[in-house]
Amino acid sequence: MEDTQRSPDLAPPSSIVGPVGWLRANLFSSPANTVLSLVGLYIVYVLFVPVLDWAFFSADWIGTNKDACSSEGACWVFVGQRMDFFIYGFYPKAEYWRINVIFVLLAAMIVPQMIEKAPYKEYLGWFFLIGFPIISGILLLGGIFGLDAVPTDKWGGLMLTLVISFVGIIAALPIGILLALGRRSEMPVIRIICTAFIELWRGVPLISVLFMASVMLPLFLPEGTNFNKLLRALIGIVMFQSAYMAEVIRGGLQAIPKGQYEAAAALGLGYWKSMGLVILPQALKLVIPGIVNTFIALFKDTTLVLIIGLFDVLQTVSSAIVDPAWPEVSTEGFVFAAFVFWVFCFSMSRYSINLERKLHTGHKR
Repeated sequence: MEDTQRSPDLAPPSSIVGPVGWLRANLFSSPANTVLSLVGLYIVYVLFVPVLDWAFFSADWIGTNKDACSSEGACWVFVGQRMDFFIYGFYPKAEYWRINVIFVLLAAMIVPQMIEKAPYKEYLGWFFLIGFPIISGILLLGGIFGLDAVPTDKWGGLMLTLVISFVGIIAALPIGILLALGRRSEMPVIRIICTAFIELWRGVPLISVLFMASVMLPLFLPEGTNFNKLLRALIGIVMFQSAYMAEVIRGGLQAIPKGQYEAAAALGLGYWKSMGLVILPQALKLVIPGIVNTFIALFKDTTLVLIIGLFDVLQTVSSAIVDPAWPEVSTEGFVFAAFVFWVFCFSMSRYSINLERKLHTGHKR
């Protein structure tokens, strides 16, 4: 009798799967691609091997002064010795623990959001929006609960960059939503006011906004009024970013089909309920990339506060590299600043990708 038993499937050839298969399919799939790949690998070798040698293999890492940097590589000793200044600015050293507590709280709230099955994520989110700003303000400013008062002109470094970007992100999103809704309002007065606000703030560069907030705004205040310089900068940044955020969200609102508005009205929902329960959740999901892009731009734009004399992380690096005790360390300082900005911006980008994947409902075009 003929044997009809099926033979087991053979494994695919090793030349088409795994790393070898990927290389053949993506880099060496044809003679032309092979030549281009080899040329590209040679360029990478020529450009990046010296950079890696300078940054890692020939670099100096341990020491207390410039004399410890005796090799031809990077002098990371400088970064290590000035790390406190880069992070805390002029904040009193005895009060560093207050900023460290804020950093720990921030990490404790952000890390669970990255874990899909982490418990109490909703409560942490509400605490992040409401409780965390209050606790951070108390710790940073002091003056109550036995904490020494620390004026804002002592703030600086990475701490100041995070404060400005955090306040800008938290405040610009809700204001941008209201402006976007107002620009699409059927009430002419509301629509004209919101449109004029958006176009006014989008029509000037941020550096002009900060300059006006620092120099011109006090001229319009009553005599003797002392308006905090950092607060002026925060107001200018929030208003500026809110205008851009409004246009991003308006794009999401326009992408929602008219049938969704009609469905909300058919359910008997009022304007605010239909927006909060039906329209905005869909619109915000569609424009997550644009929202995160605005947040990233805001984080990088914090460097412009140097125009009004605030020392963010980039300005602390710029002021440290002119120290005569550390000559020729400008490259190391700016590389460190660039790395800090890249870490935060890349993290926001990756989180937005994960959020898009989590909220994906099968309607991608």
